[in-house]
Amino acid sequence: MGYQAIVINNNPATISTDYKISDKLYIEPLTIENIMNVIHFEKPEGVVITFGGQTALDLCSDLTDLKVPIIDTKLHIIEHTKNREMFQKIVRDINIPKTQNKIVTAKEQGIKEAEDMGYPILVRSNINSENNVTKIIHSKEAFQNNWQIEISPNKPALIQKYIEGIEVEVDAISDGENVFIPGIIQHIEKTGIHSGDSISVYPGFSISEEARQKIVGYTVQLGIELGIVGLYKIQYIITKRDHVYIIELNPRASRTAPFMTKASGYPLVELATKVILGKNLRELGVGLVYPEQPDRWYVKAPTFSFAKLAGVDAYLSPEMKSTGKAIGYDDKLTRALYKALQASNLNVSNFGTIFVTIDDRDKYKALPLIKRFYNLGFNIEATEGTANFLKENDIRTRVRAKISEGSDEILESIRQGYVTYIINTRNPDSDKQLTDGYIIRRCAAKYNVTTFTSLDTVSVLLDVLEEITIGVSTIDSDKQDQN
Repeated sequence: MGYQAIVINNNPATISTDYKISDKLYIEPLTIENIMNVIHFEKPEGVVITFGGQTALDLCSDLTDLKVPIIDTKLHIIEHTKNREMFQKIVRDINIPKTQNKIVTAKEQGIKEAEDMGYPILVRSNINSENNVTKIIHSKEAFQNNWQIEISPNKPALIQKYIEGIEVEVDAISDGENVFIPGIIQHIEKTGIHSGDSISVYPGFSISEEARQKIVGYTVQLGIELGIVGLYKIQYIITKRDHVYIIELNPRASRTAPFMTKASGYPLVELATKVILGKNLRELGVGLVYPEQPDRWYVKAPTFSFAKLAGVDAYLSPEMKSTGKAIGYDDKLTRALYKALQASNLNVSNFGTIFVTIDDRDKYKALPLIKRFYNLGFNIEATEGTANFLKENDIRTRVRAKISEGSDEILESIRQGYVTYIINTRNPDSDKQLTDGYIIRRCAAKYNVTTFTSLDTVSVLLDVLEEITIGVSTIDSDKQDQN
């Protein structure tokens, strides 16, 4: 289109710093001083911030004050989506459902609002930022005792009713009048785990037509209402009755944009750039809001570096912990999952021993999953409470003593390489279980033993293992069936 592209990036390890990607490249820390030095030297006709992540959006206010010509998403749009209270008013005005929530300025006020809503709840900063602490709280005692939650008039917090459901993501492009949505990404794990740590599938594999239409309609409404020009991302929750709730909107390119570009075949960054430079979607040959979806499955799996990050807990939560991504694709979903898991360096072994320590509230949900491992021929080991429960349900289980009881046998089993997988869920309000579980997870990370803290992920792994495994049965199983 006759423009030179000048990129400022402070991460020399990323592909965006390749000298072939842009006409000019500056590798500088993204501070207002460094950016203004480049602007004064290059004298650009316009600045694009929506490809620079949250850091670039946070600089928009200073750039606007300094009269820098921002040609994509404007400051008022960023402020309306960044401030949760302002964003809540926008979605309410256009009748888009959002989970029950309240802004509070004191911890005592937050506890009272949580009591009125009913636990569990989410507690997060009123400002939408990647660096904020987000916590799922299950009881009044946990809320009172959680030292990480700071609430004050200077640090207001959002108290939000936690709803369990399917989480989905949408990357969209708006030209101010039209919106293009290449597809909907569905997470394997339920709500409560950061989107960057979830296994993601495109196209969504269990989204009803009713829910899909709501998601497409809400995404178009918000893009037009806010006046977004370029890429934006929205996260939604789908409940069992196909109610759709919006979680948040980010008016920028997200980490899923490259994945969607590869999977859908639509060059999202190229299209968004041309829209920002004045073209509309119709001129670019994009006539459909939501195109026909592919027959092939695409899976994005997170990669983790827990062994290299001392002290980081491997338990998945609303705070992102992954350090990379891997993609697998195939005409069959289980095969695409297998390829993605293998590519993410996850050990996909169809034999061995699993060690299980499950919180009481998860035991009945975990039971059919453990039975599936047992039927595949895995040995089962567990702490006493979990082992007794499994034995009562006809699963032969070896009991391992707890670390908190002074035993080292669980850790020694991990060190010696006897354990193939660890399944560990916890009661977030229990300090004792947190201590034992943390020690087990850190030991597993050190010795490269795969740990699952979400039963949804375990279910997907079993789907893959059952696909690649020949069934195992005992010699007298046929006689037992006849009896």
